[in-house]
Amino acid sequence: MIFDFHSDIWTDVTRRRMRGEQDVLRREHLDRLRQGGVEGSVFVIWAEPGNPAEDTAQIMAQVKEELAQCDAVRAVHTCEEMRQAVRDGAVYIWLGVEGMAAIGDQVERIDEYYDFGVRTAMLTWNEENALATGARGNADRGLTEAGRRAVRRIQEKKMLMDVSHLNEKSFWDVVDTATAPICASHSNAKALCDVPRNLTDDQLRAIRDLGGVVGLNSCRAFIAPEREGQSVQQLARHAAHMIDVMGIDHVGCGFDFCEFIDEPGSPLLSQGVYTSGFENASRIPNLFEEFTKMGMSGREQEKIARGNFQALLERTVG
Repeated sequence: MIFDFHSDIWTDVTRRRMRGEQDVLRREHLDRLRQGGVEGSVFVIWAEPGNPAEDTAQIMAQVKEELAQCDAVRAVHTCEEMRQAVRDGAVYIWLGVEGMAAIGDQVERIDEYYDFGVRTAMLTWNEENALATGARGNADRGLTEAGRRAVRRIQEKKMLMDVSHLNEKSFWDVVDTATAPICASHSNAKALCDVPRNLTDDQLRAIRDLGGVVGLNSCRAFIAPEREGQSVQQLARHAAHMIDVMGIDHVGCGFDFCEFIDEPGSPLLSQGVYTSGFENASRIPNLFEEFTKMGMSGREQEKIARGNFQALLERTVG
């Protein structure tokens, strides 16, 4: 079974509900998740950079209503709640936030996310904000002083600090500030695909040394620079490289499937985002078939599938 540590499904749920649709998770997403063997996921709250405060409030309201409608999924806040959801046959959902532009530099408002149920937190998406600098921001700008305080507050609240989307300077500022394990929920290896969203071997080792985990990302632009190389086989090679650098205990799944995001002009979507052989959650078994071909044992595959991220949550969120 699979624990996918990064999904933008709330974006689709919110947009559909704003058009008057109901019970979106059950109608549009559950079948694919089950076909792919997904037992649980981190669903993130992501607000477009233009109006983050209003958008975040709107998304939270829609999330609350959607969860009340769909008893086949269950929001969880502790590892024991996660285990109970599995026993009950429900898909467990951890809530994450993909960027905190909505709070400006008001670090104390991180508590509002926590009280809503958020347990994984990114300071920024790709943009610059009052806390940090994203992958598309100024390379010389890192965390602000408020950003450093935010890292400390996130970890004091026993939330998991997620460094995906940070630029490299912000990444190293987080590493210097962190006192608990961190993760990169959906990032690949820069050694195999040199784009700003991927991680250098030194960054991978830093996450390992803090006891963290990196989730494999399905987005084709982060797998290979040329279209012919953007395949599930190449994603498996990213996993192999990460294992070589960090060890088997530090690689997981953070697939970031976006096939359901079809809004014209959406910054999440460009033409042809799909990776060959790995187009959506129902195709997850294809990756594990590649792992088997590579000689990876069942125990090793289980760690990547769910064990490593579950163990990380035990060490951080509890």
